[in-house]
Amino acid sequence: MKIRRLIPSLPYSTEEWAAEARFLHWLTLFWLGIGLVVLFSASYHAGAIESGDGLYYSKRQLLGVILGLLGFCAVIHIPLQKLMKVSAFGFFLFLILIFATKIPGLGITINGATRWIDIGPFPLQPSELIKPFLILQSAYIFNRWSRLTLGERLWWLSLFALTLLGILIQPNLSTTALCGMTLWLIALAAGLRYQSLLLTALAGIGLAAISIFRNPYQLSRILSFLNPWADALGDGFQLHQSLLAVGSGGILGVGFGESQLKLSYLPIQHTDFIFAVFAEEFGLLGGFCFLLLLGTYSFLALRVAMKSTHVIQRLVAIGAMIFLVGQALINIGVVIGVLPTTGLPLPMFSYGGNSMISSLLIAGLLIRAARESQSADVVAIPHHEGESPSLIRLVGDHSSVATARHRASANALPGPQTPLHPGEKGPLKLVRKRKQPSLWRRMLAKLRSSKGVALASARKKDPKAVLSTKKQRLKQRRKHRLR
Repeated sequence: MKIRRLIPSLPYSTEEWAAEARFLHWLTLFWLGIGLVVLFSASYHAGAIESGDGLYYSKRQLLGVILGLLGFCAVIHIPLQKLMKVSAFGFFLFLILIFATKIPGLGITINGATRWIDIGPFPLQPSELIKPFLILQSAYIFNRWSRLTLGERLWWLSLFALTLLGILIQPNLSTTALCGMTLWLIALAAGLRYQSLLLTALAGIGLAAISIFRNPYQLSRILSFLNPWADALGDGFQLHQSLLAVGSGGILGVGFGESQLKLSYLPIQHTDFIFAVFAEEFGLLGGFCFLLLLGTYSFLALRVAMKSTHVIQRLVAIGAMIFLVGQALINIGVVIGVLPTTGLPLPMFSYGGNSMISSLLIAGLLIRAARESQSADVVAIPHHEGESPSLIRLVGDHSSVATARHRASANALPGPQTPLHPGEKGPLKLVRKRKQPSLWRRMLAKLRSSKGVALASARKKDPKAVLSTKKQRLKQRRKHRLR
């Protein structure tokens, strides 16, 4: 009996997908499976105390998983061009809902933050659900940036700034910083001017500093991060207990379900600090394995971005990688005390249906970009009448090259052959498409050109330098002649 038959099959086939798309697909499902198992262990005690049912949080999480997987399966089968047509609608819808959280009676306040909208048993968090639409819309806008008028540029920049401001006043500084960093890196990858990006970064840092000094709890988090043991029973209690949980795991961990700090010692152990429970139960080895998963995921995402034939695919891949891997690394940094305490959940681990739906939709966008990154053009080369055409396949890497060429003699079929394009009188032309160089190559080219111009101008001003260069060239010619 084959073990493969015991595994439920997917409703679609991945055999014809690109290698990166297949690996990302299975890594996403593997990541999701580990997260559900860890959430079961981390939330069982809290669920038993709060509602009398240890599976309370796991059952509610399954609702978000089901909705997220439905969206995940839909996104990976819809072309990005069609998704771009609905991205603006989703972006504006959730932008309105972000500000709707401030309406009395509609928004829900938890731990001093109003980030949710009360919709029955499933509260809606617009700041999480806007993330996939923010990726699509920013990729679409920054891809067309050079073709936009000044008025259109200012309109979209104001909308993106309004989105960040709406999330910031909830208040939610961590999500604001993550969304702002994602927008900034997508704009950088799209090739926007460095001066504009530098000014935007400085403005963002200044806005974050103002928010920190205006909200006392944010300032106390930073001060407690610098020395959590100074007030271990006050502001530093959360980080202190988290470090105890991580340190208690040792090399191999205490075992699955055997965590002691989750027994009402570590607050919010099933949401923002779920990695502390994971590190305690699976130890340093388990933490390194999870970091290896994140490294593999980011490597594949960067590979998709580098191999993409269109700019939009590259920008979508970069945005998805930041929201998944970048957010996970920030969460881990908070848990181990490297970064100040924030409210960012660990994707596909932390409890929360909105975060789960958003993470799965973003993963679906990345896999869709990976599927489209391997698209290639097949062109017929000139052939004689009565023979089957030879074909050449152009692959979208740094410079399109021939990967498969079939001779007419090998592929000729018996009987009369019809030409590929009967209406064409002249021979077919082979068009070789070249991809736009990457951001790093353009930066290096600019640096080299600027250095060359500076050296040339310096040599023109200094006649001694001109004479020395001429002497060096004469010496090199003499050496070459002697050889």
